[in-house]
Amino acid sequence: MSAINWNQGQLISFGQGDTATCNGGLNKGQLYGLFFYNAAGNDASTTVVVTGNNSLPPVTVTVPGTTANQGLAAICFVSGDETATIAASILNGQPGANIQAFIGSVKMPTDTSGINNQGLSLNGQQQSFQKFTRFYAVPASHWYAGQITSNINAFMSVQFTENAATVICVNAPSTGITGVIAYYGTQAQPKVTLNPVAYQSASWSLFGNGQQIVWINADSVQNSQSATISVQSLQALYAAPKHDKAAAGVA
Repeated sequence: MSAINWNQGQLISFGQGDTATCNGGLNKGQLYGLFFYNAAGNDASTTVVVTGNNSLPPVTVTVPGTTANQGLAAICFVSGDETATIAASILNGQPGANIQAFIGSVKMPTDTSGINNQGLSLNGQQQSFQKFTRFYAVPASHWYAGQITSNINAFMSVQFTENAATVICVNAPSTGITGVIAYYGTQAQPKVTLNPVAYQSASWSLFGNGQQIVWINADSVQNSQSATISVQSLQALYAAPKHDKAAAGVA
């Protein structure tokens, strides 16, 4: 049994009887995701209890069992508007439990040791995920087109802005993805959009505002290596008609 300092949202491993606490590290106006991976090496699911503000009830998160560390993550979303402190505990009675976890947002983790933390090109180039991948970019104030592609069933990733998130799942199962999504408190769920698609790729549009956007995958290393993300600036497309008019002498 141990108490783990999780103030930087860093990648940690914890087991039965352990509690990881981020004490005062969540900011108002920001949305966070607690990403939990089952690393026990068996197919038994693990129960993680999330606590924070004493006025809010604890939330139980079930992290799916897996073999060879191949499973989806479970994600618990929490709003900094409701609590500045968040903790995750694995209760006794789960011998052999082993969970890897980190806190993701536009701010976290501030300690990216063990995380593949890299800038995302905005020129449409496909970039590959790895396990624990956090892409970041600061799109300018115009339209962009994004796409995630994977041939693996139920590949899942999360797009974070300052105070909202979109969960994108390609090859989504017919049963949906709500079983691995949880919410702490009452303010997080309205800020999260679930976007499951039944196909191998998901496309979406986004309008930049000069603020950072972050994309974090929530899948195993094996599944992540077959998935790519790309974001293409559409500025040239919108500028083209203006150039055509100028060339034709039209005001």
